[in-house]
Order: sequence, then C-alpha cells, then structure tokens
Amino acid sequence: MEIPDMASEKHPCRPEMFDFEGISMTTFFTDNWEKVKNFQSRPDDILIATYPKAGTTWVSYILDLLYFSNDDPECQTSQPLNMRIPFLESCFQEFSMVTGTEMADSLTTTPRLIKTHLPVQLVPKSFWDQNSRIVYVARNAKDNAVSYFHFDRMNMVQPEPGDWNHFLEKFMKGKNVFGPWFDHVSGWWEKKQTYSNLLYLFYEDLVEDTGREVERLCSFLSLSTSVEEREKITKVVQFDIMKQNKMINHETIPFMDFKISPFMRKGKVGDWKCHFTVAQNEQFDEVYKQKMNTTLKFRTEI
Repeated sequence: MEIPDMASEKHPCRPEMFDFEGISMTTFFTDNWEKVKNFQSRPDDILIATYPKAGTTWVSYILDLLYFSNDDPECQTSQPLNMRIPFLESCFQEFSMVTGTEMADSLTTTPRLIKTHLPVQLVPKSFWDQNSRIVYVARNAKDNAVSYFHFDRMNMVQPEPGDWNHFLEKFMKGKNVFGPWFDHVSGWWEKKQTYSNLLYLFYEDLVEDTGREVERLCSFLSLSTSVEEREKITKVVQFDIMKQNKMINHETIPFMDFKISPFMRKGKVGDWKCHFTVAQNEQFDEVYKQKMNTTLKFRTEI
C-alpha cells in the first residue's frame, strides 16, 4: 500500500474559508462576485462545469482541440490552456492575473470555452437564459477526495488541507471550497433532467474509453469531426502525454508548488484504495448512503 506524504507546508498567503451563499468559499472566488453573477453569456458559449479535480483540464483540452486545433495550431504550443479557457469566478489579482470574467469578455474565439467549479445554483443566470451548452464532468467521490487533497497541498490559493485524515473528515462534512461534493454532483444531475443543453459525463467513462466519450461530445455539440481527427485528439489527450505538456499541466501558474505534488498526478480510477484505511472506507460509505438520495450512480473502480 502506498503511504502518501501527508506533510502540508504552512504558507503565509493561504486563504481562510467562509460561508458564501450557503457554501464554503475563499475571497479568490468571491471578490469579483458582482461581475460573475452578472456575466453575459452568449448562445454559442460552452461552459465546462465540474467539482474541483474531476477532469476539468482534461475535458477543457479535448474541447479546445475539437474546436481550435486546426484554426490556430501555434496557440497549442505557445499559450497555456488556462489563458485560452477562462476560469469564470477566479480572481487572482494579487498574482497579477486578470479576473476570469475579464478574460472571458476579451475572448475572440467562437465559441467561447469557459470553465467553472460553481454549484448549479450559483451559475450566472445568463447561461440558462441564453440556452448555452454545458458539459458537466463528475468523478466518483473517493478518487475525487484523494485528488482534491493532493491539489490543496500544492496549491497555495487553497486553504491549508492538514493531513489526509483531517481532510477526509472535512470532505465528508462538505467543508471544502465550492461546497459539498455530494450536493454539487447531485445538483447538476437534477438540472440535467430539465435542461436539455447539458451533457453529463463521468470521469470513469473517460478513463475507460476516451474515444467513445470524445464521440459523445462531438454528437452533443453537433460537430462533424472526422474519425481520423477524433483518433488523433484521443491520442494527444492521454493522461501521460498531457502531464508532460507545459501548456496543459499548469506549470506556468505561479501559486502551484510542483515540489509538493504535480497538478496532474495519476489520473487513475481506484487510487483511493492507496489512501483510505478500512475504517475510513466504512465511515465514508455510511456518510455516502445518507447523503446520496439520487438516481446518480458512480463506479469506484473499472
């Protein structure tokens, strides 16, 4: 069994969490809230929505390639993905970074690809009014918790995670930035039942057969991408290739400490087994049963 390095280094600028509209947040995602809330979406916008560490970068990159790899191949090697696909609610101005809303407003691409980690109830109203297309990606709770833990260890704009045991307790209580995983995935699942322009993908399906899920995306977005093109994209977006790509793996972001952990760590299904003790797993299953009263089903291994 792999014993993860639990050391979390204290960092002076790590933010505190507070309750915001009923969920845990930090000022990095609320300081620009008026502009986020009033953001003007367009009918051809595509919103990529996820709980943190559920495959956001993966699906963002797939969409970026589907739409723009032929238009501007140079962009793929010279401009980091986070500059091409704005993180809507982000406000990292103390790191001299433009806010997510400003970045989205200045995009010249059509469609605009925009990402968010907001729970469904906080998404700007204009996305629904404009009937924008939305791609939601969900990942099973156990792997998501492990990935979020390692992310919080290396990302200095996230709150101090503490050790794995402390972090898991917090995760089960829903006290993470962007709120409880349980509510996030269920809220978006419920929305899918009434909003037809929403495609709900599973991280586990992407791992199992990336090509099949790329095809589903093309179908949802009415893209007539050739089989050859889809196969080419499917090869490029394999985890190990993306992990080495500096334009994709977030190495250019100033507040991520790659000495603690890479942003793209393993990308596997079932890595939770290397972290959860038997007691933790039993406790987690109990909490899961209480909180997940839904038709939504996940796989914790494939």
